[in-house]
Amino acid sequence: MSARRRTALTEQESSDWAAYVRQIRPLQGRAVSPPPDAPPLPEGIKQPPPMPRSRRRAAPAQAVAVGDPPGGLDSASWNRFRSGKLFPSRTLDLHGRTTEPAFHALHSFLHSAYADGVRCVEVITGRGTGQAGGVLRRELPLWLNLPSLRPIVLAATHPHVANTGAVRVLLRRAR
Repeated sequence: MSARRRTALTEQESSDWAAYVRQIRPLQGRAVSPPPDAPPLPEGIKQPPPMPRSRRRAAPAQAVAVGDPPGGLDSASWNRFRSGKLFPSRTLDLHGRTTEPAFHALHSFLHSAYADGVRCVEVITGRGTGQAGGVLRRELPLWLNLPSLRPIVLAATHPHVANTGAVRVLLRRAR
């Protein structure tokens, strides 16, 4: 292996580097070493404007509501999914479970289905005995909108108008 020869930076390279270093932030818990002294700019040359500090962030995803069409899905696919013509590849039955075990089962079920590339799954919560339905039926839309599940869930709907105890979930494609 040959050793690399170190060469001194030119004035222009030093000033460019100093201008760049002034525009960055250190990671949390790290200190910034002081930038090298930049040579003064020649007459008639302005200092370049600082780089904008905008970070590209993904737009916040819309909340998933059971029965509402999502953005990013064409109407033909939505109609197939909503009408029950897109059959689920897997089914999770939450009957007889309390809230916490049901949530953990749903979480692991959806993540494993997403990892396996499954697009449509069905979650059976049951109708419940109360006027507003059972606890699991009321909690399911909230669970689907949690930060751990929202990135993989595209849409949710009941497979049939009369069957409110089951929800079909359309998962995003794995990228």
